Amino acid sequence: MMGMPITIEGVDNNACFSDIDQAFAYFDYVDHTFSTYKPQSEISCINRGELKLEDAGDDMQTIFRLAEQTKQATHGFFDIHHGDSVDPSGIVKGWAIEQVSQLLQRLEWKNFTVEAGGDIAVVGHFSGTTPWKVGVRHPFEIEKIVKVLSISNLGVATSGTYLRGHHIYNPRNGDVVVADIASLTVIGPNIYEADRFATAAFAMGSQGIQFIENLAGFEGYMIDSHGTATLTTGFDHYCLPS
Repeated sequence: MMGMPITIEGVDNNACFSDIDQAFAYFDYVDHTFSTYKPQSEISCINRGELKLEDAGDDMQTIFRLAEQTKQATHGFFDIHHGDSVDPSGIVKGWAIEQVSQLLQRLEWKNFTVEAGGDIAVVGHFSGTTPWKVGVRHPFEIEKIVKVLSISNLGVATSGTYLRGHHIYNPRNGDVVVADIASLTVIGPNIYEADRFATAAFAMGSQGIQFIENLAGFEGYMIDSHGTATLTTGFDHYCLPS
């Protein structure tokens, strides 16, 4: 769904499949609204000039507003406009995961994860007071895990080339593909925040990890194209011993 695998894992006794059905129905709605690959999606209609933004649904207008806020917060390194078209996928995925996380919490889920394409929302604990464990993939050997995080009530997002190849561009440099780093993982207060800043920081290239370092409430782990790792000062706080 949404062109990626999506997993929901809950460990509460009251978790039920009807709740999961609601969650996946929401992801399906997001896919049919924001996918640039579906001819009849709202975003495709906007790109063809058949639908004005002001006539689109509330969620579309929300995404455009959030994208503009992110563009301003990242000094232009995040931009959903590419030439004459708009592709909001860089912000929609994290936003959609966060919306589903909030939906499950309204359904009284206390301990669960929602993961889509490598980005994950983590709520509560895996067992008792034991936090969830989240692995960070090696960008050159994707079957390997380079870091294991122990986290609760946070979001973890990774931008990288190991699954989709070079697909993130620097909007401040003529949309030139970013090739000097291989992956950048960001831990944030929720998955929406982690995802949008991971995408922007990756677009900054090797300077992106410093952007995360200076961002209050966030930590990051970057591996460059040569395999050298750089992490923010507080990232190790979340890492289990190797």
